[in-house]
Amino acid sequence: MRNKSRPDGDEAELIARAKKGDREAFGALVKRYERRVIGVALAVVHNQDDALELAQETFVRAFENLGSFESRSSFSTWLYRIAANLAIDFWRREGRYNVLRGEDAENELRRLPSARGDSFTAATRSELGERLSKALEQLTPEHRAVILLREVEGLSYDEISEVLNCPRGTVMSRLHYARSRLRGILKDFTSS
Repeated sequence: MRNKSRPDGDEAELIARAKKGDREAFGALVKRYERRVIGVALAVVHNQDDALELAQETFVRAFENLGSFESRSSFSTWLYRIAANLAIDFWRREGRYNVLRGEDAENELRRLPSARGDSFTAATRSELGERLSKALEQLTPEHRAVILLREVEGLSYDEISEVLNCPRGTVMSRLHYARSRLRGILKDFTSS
């Protein structure tokens, strides 16, 4: 992931065209960021169907408000902020945690690297995936979002601060708490 504060030339052109109403240009931006936006939503709501709906809503809102995007931050950061806010609001409004089960859980586990030919390693990774998923469920959406944005998407503290619209110190504090909490929850697994 680029750590640039401004979009690259190609992206800047797509944004400019999309601001003028070019739906194909905006479609190219959607294609570029769709997976990541779904990932941000999924990290908060832990339900694939809800995450897909939230991603769709993110892009609708982004298209409707594209005129307010000023390129002071990256387009991806702006999108992540919309997605994170929608997902956190949804989670609070619904007042629920969705535990991944069945196909959603299997899809999540498939995202882990596979260990072909080593059934012990594969079983360990599968168990770790399940434990990690359960551990993440115990975190608040804000803490899950910080972990995802830092550890999966590779955003800097400043970028996460911008996405979640909170001070850098809050990002650092949430990340520290989330890591400590995960270590505590997973300590018996890692010590075996």
